[in-house]
Amino acid sequence: MKRLCAADLIVHAGDLTTLAVLEELRGYGKVEAVRGNVDEDSLRMTLPAQLELDLGGRRVGVIHDGGRRGTRLERLRRTFPDADAVIFGHSHIPLHETDADGFQIFNPGSATDRRRSPRHTMGLARAARSQLSFELIDLD
Repeated sequence: MKRLCAADLIVHAGDLTTLAVLEELRGYGKVEAVRGNVDEDSLRMTLPAQLELDLGGRRVGVIHDGGRRGTRLERLRRTFPDADAVIFGHSHIPLHETDADGFQIFNPGSATDRRRSPRHTMGLARAARSQLSFELIDLD
């Protein structure tokens, strides 16, 4: 909870499940979120499928499903051509990749439903005009 309250922005890449969870997150701070495939209808009607954010002068795309592993980096770059990075969800498995040009994709895993991941995790993004970095935080 301390990390959420200290954040300038909470970004959620889908699978909030219920509107009550979104409202709880909003109690900790400003939230930007996209809908996930297991979200109830009220969330799916409220949240966009994808969005782009300006974080410290850096463009960051947010989407739930990054698609198949083998072509994910290239596909997300095509989906968000003006972005410096993309935060995505769906698999609940942490991932951070960077291409030769510095474009990054980041999946923070899940704080609540780790599925096949060995640990519960969340991510921390730090953004400034000249730099955008992601850190995986182990919650277990």
